Amino acid sequence: FFCKERNITADTMDLSSLQDEIDALSAQITKQGAEVRTLKKSSASDADAIGEAVKVLQQLKIGHKELVDKMDSVSGGKDVFNRQVFDELILRKMFVIPSFEIHGGVKGLFDLGPPACSLKAAMIDAWRKHFILNESMLEMECTCLTPEPVLKTSGHVDRFTDLMVKDKDSGECFRADKLLEDAIDGLIENSPTMPIQEQEDHLRIQRQADAFTPTEIDELLIKYDCKGPSGNPYSPSFPFNLMFKTSIGPEGTSVGYLRPETAQGLFVNFRRLLDYNSQKMPFAAAQIGLGFRNEIAPRGGLLRVREFCMGEIEHFVNPADKSHPNFPTVADKELVLFGRDDQLGSGKTTTVTMGDAVKSGLVNNETLGYFMARTQLFMERIGMDPERLRFRQHLETEMAHYATDCWDLEIQSSYGWVECVGHADRACYDLAVHAKATNTSMVATLKLDTPQEMEVAKLKFDRKMLGKSFKGDQRVVSGLLEGLAEDWATFAPIAAALETEGKTTVDGFEITKEMLSWTKTNKKVHEIKFTPSVIEPSFGMGRILYSLLEHSFYQRDADEQRCVMRFNPQVAPQKCAVLPISASPETNAVVDEIAASLMDSDLSARVDKSTASLGRRYSRSDEVGVPFAVTVDFETLADNTVTLRERDSTVQIRLPKSDVTRLIFDIVHNRTNWEEAKKKYPIVSVDEEGNAEKQVGATVIEKSSRGAFSRPAEKI
Repeated sequence: FFCKERNITADTMDLSSLQDEIDALSAQITKQGAEVRTLKKSSASDADAIGEAVKVLQQLKIGHKELVDKMDSVSGGKDVFNRQVFDELILRKMFVIPSFEIHGGVKGLFDLGPPACSLKAAMIDAWRKHFILNESMLEMECTCLTPEPVLKTSGHVDRFTDLMVKDKDSGECFRADKLLEDAIDGLIENSPTMPIQEQEDHLRIQRQADAFTPTEIDELLIKYDCKGPSGNPYSPSFPFNLMFKTSIGPEGTSVGYLRPETAQGLFVNFRRLLDYNSQKMPFAAAQIGLGFRNEIAPRGGLLRVREFCMGEIEHFVNPADKSHPNFPTVADKELVLFGRDDQLGSGKTTTVTMGDAVKSGLVNNETLGYFMARTQLFMERIGMDPERLRFRQHLETEMAHYATDCWDLEIQSSYGWVECVGHADRACYDLAVHAKATNTSMVATLKLDTPQEMEVAKLKFDRKMLGKSFKGDQRVVSGLLEGLAEDWATFAPIAAALETEGKTTVDGFEITKEMLSWTKTNKKVHEIKFTPSVIEPSFGMGRILYSLLEHSFYQRDADEQRCVMRFNPQVAPQKCAVLPISASPETNAVVDEIAASLMDSDLSARVDKSTASLGRRYSRSDEVGVPFAVTVDFETLADNTVTLRERDSTVQIRLPKSDVTRLIFDIVHNRTNWEEAKKKYPIVSVDEEGNAEKQVGATVIEKSSRGAFSRPAEKI
């Protein structure tokens, strides 16, 4: 299946068949990767089996790269993203800059300059309107500083760990598995005469570098003579947690962390949120805020950083009913889905309506599907390229044991497909673990229109024996058993174990048959209590912001030195540039008047009164994504009309200056569009000196097989 084995040439294979080959090989890579993960998790797997599986995976990746290179050569590098020019623009126009740059900077930390700061604010405002306001969600702002017990309960204290070692003299930390991999690379590179079998033995160890225990990796670092910058052996390896640890209070006895996610604040406030919502279910809570992860190797600019903005939604729903009342509004929305079967099979995505995806079971339930479709609509709303969006389903080997279904919205950029939004059905896990750790009820109530007969267990405790066995935990144990007895189906396994074995374990407590007796009976119930499931869309705002920057960037065909940011007017940092044709007091006064009018309508304006040519000032506005530019020229002083230029088409119309603010306001708020404006106002051309000449009146749009074009509504 490798390119060289099939002797693929541009003459014998077109781009479509090449893409089929790439997709098929991608599926094999995904399938093999899943097998490697399974082997590494299995205690029964031996090193040789893991090594062979990893070797096959590496060969598949080599073949994939050969095919991609062949695709590039056949296509002639069409539409290649110019990363160098893009990076220069982002830095020069101060979209994103390294933090503390004059002090040398710190990896994984970045500052947003004025245009990106405004872009992010507009993007978050659109997110809040699209989700929180439209869905009547309950918004919270929780503290970034989180006590250790909260994150211990959620599992974060025991997660996000990599084995680290220290230089004993300098104290500098290193990732142990990377040191081992580098040492083996260096050994093989410096030993050109090393026998093939010996190389394979070393490579087998290298492939398992991230699977060794601390003791095993310590022995291997000594074996491969790994030493720190000081020349001395490294310290014994130790787990490194990716959370930022700190102490709360001056005593230093209360351990805390900077939160790695915003969700825990919503989970621990569930009871109060439910009360605030008048006990109504389902409901959603949301939060926008910062998360922190002490990444070992930050890379990819804003894609992997140590401090990042997140927007998370926790939709609490009855596990027995995950329908959504608004699902019909998105049922016909088409999405590009990459299901697990396709990842392991054809390697190709499928375009399907969300209604069909839920009906077929590809997407687990309506609520999960609803938020996936709403996410797609949000991305389109802020100006993301729909052709570079897809939803990838987690493989079984990727999902947490408690999760029901998970889909990531991936956005294609110059770094490949990048996960930017996670959509997970987390079942009841989060509320259940916090309830158990704090002995706090995290349940909701379903009122029944018609009472139901339910089979329950009626318990009678031997309080004396319970108190003797559990002491202070007596109430906890009895409460657990009474909760299980509310439904015979959940109590039946306990009853069976007590009957046959004489004892059983419930949440870590050993219960014996002598501690209680029970009878099976029927009970008429008017309400059902349940621990809600959680459907969680989690948005990485920094990754979305970076992807939007890439998707918006292009270079004009006529002049590659002229860069443009194609921001949607709704999220553009500045909505309109206002430019005088001359520096006369009269034109400047009109410029200030128009700018003030725009600002009064909350439309940010960019005023450029510099002496640069008009074309140069247009380019400056284009580089920061200003969608419109008003030019105040000599004709303005005579008849109070101005020209309005649209950024991407560079087409200009002439209109009364009193109409400018309303028109731009309506376009920004999706009440009209540029095509409608061209029909209403005459199109003009303006030269570098600002001389305007009316060309045509109102226009109409005609479509042909070659595309759409505009022409005068009346013959001239």
